[in-house]
Amino acid sequence: MAGFYVVVDDLEDWAPYFPSRDVISFEQYMALREGEGKGRIRVINCCRNSRALGRGYYCSLLAEARGHNVIPSVQVLNDLRRKSLWSLELEGVEAALDRLAPADGEQSEQLDLKIFFGEIDMPQLAPLAHQLFERFPIPLLEVRLVRDRGWHIQRIRLGALRDLTGDQEQERFAQALDRFSNRIWRKPRARKQYRYDLAMLVDPKEKLPPSDRAAIARFVRAGKRLSINVQLIGRQDYQRLAEYDGLFIRETTAIDHHTYRFARKAAAEGLVVMDDPTSILRCTNKVYLADLLRTHRVPTPKTMIVSDARHDTMAAIIENLGLPVVLKIPDGAFSRGVIKAETEESLARELKRLRHNSSLILAQEFMYTDYDWRIGVLNNKPLYACRYFMVRDHWQIYRHEGGSEPDSGGFDTPAIWEVPRKVLDVALKATRLIGDGLYGVDIKQSGERVVVIEVNDNPSIDSGVEDLHLGGALYHEIMAEFLRRMELKRQMKV
Repeated sequence: MAGFYVVVDDLEDWAPYFPSRDVISFEQYMALREGEGKGRIRVINCCRNSRALGRGYYCSLLAEARGHNVIPSVQVLNDLRRKSLWSLELEGVEAALDRLAPADGEQSEQLDLKIFFGEIDMPQLAPLAHQLFERFPIPLLEVRLVRDRGWHIQRIRLGALRDLTGDQEQERFAQALDRFSNRIWRKPRARKQYRYDLAMLVDPKEKLPPSDRAAIARFVRAGKRLSINVQLIGRQDYQRLAEYDGLFIRETTAIDHHTYRFARKAAAEGLVVMDDPTSILRCTNKVYLADLLRTHRVPTPKTMIVSDARHDTMAAIIENLGLPVVLKIPDGAFSRGVIKAETEESLARELKRLRHNSSLILAQEFMYTDYDWRIGVLNNKPLYACRYFMVRDHWQIYRHEGGSEPDSGGFDTPAIWEVPRKVLDVALKATRLIGDGLYGVDIKQSGERVVVIEVNDNPSIDSGVEDLHLGGALYHEIMAEFLRRMELKRQMKV
């Protein structure tokens, strides 16, 4: 378990709140003896002075030198000193201000906000507060908004505990801190001591998650048997990553998504990560993947990457790939953004429609098979195999119709030794180009022809489907690989 400190300039700054042995002064933090701060330590720096060479700055600097996870970091403190630096982090943030205009009317031209651990007492600005905390992890953030043809951020700076006015603000801060880390006041329940802590990132509201609830529970039980404490975390737990030894992402990944930010931060913190950011980057974009496989002579369906819908482009598609032809957007998942064009007219229509969402489109020869192979690969070794059958009277394993739940075809789960050698070989050839993580390789087999459709960095592992042959051994193997890698990380630190 991680240790925890709240550091203040003077213990009097903490007078309005419940006393805690975890709240220490800056002098006490400086005087920590070697060994008191060992292990995974989180420090919340509430010192008032954040200027260079000030106490707040040195608190974060000392924490980083000691290997403690601290908010705010020295980089954040430096960024906030210059608008030219902090403004670089605001891309995509100010869109959340659009929600303010209707609620605020036309009265005020300036708003001063206080954000506590990403929380604010204005519901319409909650998305803004959350995004700012992701970019500037600071206990108390003061933000000034001004109206000029819409709302804009004029100033961002650190707040101080002593500047909180009245019981209401102090109570808001206390509650936000309590939610951010309830260790400050609540005695943790006694539990078994584990060798390692593994965070599993999940979204209970995701309609098509990589693992269902039963599979998640089996991962947790498998970890427990290996003395790994598997804890479920969500998007709101971004700043807690340094508490753990590893991160297992069980949400559908994308580049412009919090899953990728989680992977990058976890890798930067030295955690064992699946999916690692490089694998996410290489797998989630079909254009990159198609070119990677082609360059390294991995067999795939005939493919063209197109950037327009001109007549000569469509003529080249028909000449090289024939009709029907499959069109794909680069970042689709679960058969979304995958269209079959039967005629020249539908090709023109669908190509133009997809171009509204992506500057590049994959055009691929249509290759019908009764099923797709999915070969699960872990650390460059085949782990499991599935055959996903097409939906009845359809050409894909998923069929999306409107907003309803997608239909899916049947499946079976043969043993690895029952899979044709050629299928396994091409799967391993593809994953070696990506990395040594956990992948699911989609493959079509037609007679002697075996081609890779795509490599998934976040393969589905559902109870009663992918685990049908291996049962609990599937979850054990994945947790055992985490254990092996975490042991290796620990040995490297010694």
